[in-house]
Amino acid sequence: MLQLPKTCYIGLALSALAAPSSASEMFASDSPWMLGDWGGTRSELLEKGYDFTLGYTGEMGSNLHGGYDHDRTARYSDQFTFGSHLDLEKVLGWNDTEFQLTITERHGDNISNDRINDPRVGGFTSAQEVWGRGETWRLTQMWIKQKYFDGALDVKFGRFGEGEDFNSFPCDFQNLAFCGSQVGNWVGGIWYNWPVSQWALRVRYNLSDALYAQVGVYEQNPSNLESGNGFKLSGSGTQGAVMPIELVWSPQVNGLKGEYRAGYYYSNAKAQDVLKDSNGQPAALSGAAYRSSSSKHGLWLGAQQQVTSLASDQSRGLSLFANATVHDKKTNAIDNYVQAGLVYKGPFDARAKDDIGFALARVHVNPAYRKNARLVNQAAGIDDYDNPGFLPVQDTEYSAELYYGIHLADWLTVRPNLQYIRHPGGVSQVDGALIGGLKIQSSF
Repeated sequence: MLQLPKTCYIGLALSALAAPSSASEMFASDSPWMLGDWGGTRSELLEKGYDFTLGYTGEMGSNLHGGYDHDRTARYSDQFTFGSHLDLEKVLGWNDTEFQLTITERHGDNISNDRINDPRVGGFTSAQEVWGRGETWRLTQMWIKQKYFDGALDVKFGRFGEGEDFNSFPCDFQNLAFCGSQVGNWVGGIWYNWPVSQWALRVRYNLSDALYAQVGVYEQNPSNLESGNGFKLSGSGTQGAVMPIELVWSPQVNGLKGEYRAGYYYSNAKAQDVLKDSNGQPAALSGAAYRSSSSKHGLWLGAQQQVTSLASDQSRGLSLFANATVHDKKTNAIDNYVQAGLVYKGPFDARAKDDIGFALARVHVNPAYRKNARLVNQAAGIDDYDNPGFLPVQDTEYSAELYYGIHLADWLTVRPNLQYIRHPGGVSQVDGALIGGLKIQSSF
């Protein structure tokens, strides 16, 4: 797959800052597409119910100081997204029905893997969130959605990930701890976020204009994670189902938008205990297999609220957010996670579409999981962290990120950022890491 060099984006940015042009022309700063309106064809297709998109996200990370390996370098990872959305009411006359098809391709390397984190255990967060789930092509979305009872009931079926609808959160930050559905980051073995898809059904009911409840059933099939199964449609390898339920409230507080989420997930697939064998003894010492549990579960809370605005432009102002997840201590390495932050949109009159973001996160390791690591080392007779056979004991990781989003055009935003990770991977022996990043988001 052709990867656009970073120098190409510098040229595109300069084009966006050039003299104003019609929004229908290529590189026009007020066009949603870099390639323009195709002589009006795109707008005509939209009117007829056809919306075709090509998006690109690129992320650079460099270890400026600290981390597991102090040898400085830079890594780049990216993702192309090819999408088509059809309004089937316009196309086929099917009342209140939509269809979505999205294919993605990921490529590149991640600075976190061997420079920031101890590779013997890896990390929890990632300095480049777009990296992950393999350098491969994937069928990321293929679903049909229909509304009933004047839109009160919304049913979606096909292939998609839980994070599209449940525990959803924006992805403007570059660190994974502040990007997207957080449940999937801490129970990634069962909850598959973008770009992985699985067979799923989601039913939503609008209780009022500002409140809805939803429930879903998602195929739990680890084979979907494999790079060679990006377009797999069969159910072979399915172990069970993940069933989330969520209540979402979207109030207007003093005329300012907010969103509050509370949810719970349950997996009926067998899950492995992190410490004990079937006799209730530490498996690391007994040598027996770790016992299995009949289920896995957890819950989450999320809040986003705009708290200030400008009289001249209500979209500009300060927004606050916070997220927390709690997980099953018997079967999950992470037992809880919390994060909070703020975003200010339109900080300067001359840069009304720019934004500034700052966030903090804490990822906490299950004490039973830590105990198991200590017992593994005890059984091996190793107590020296520098011994290659030593299994690092993971505890708590802290992350912070500050970014400035430069809105160069309606189709191009560049976000330079600084990240700091204390105890990367929860390993206290690893030096705190300072990371310089750059996130590029564009639409062709």
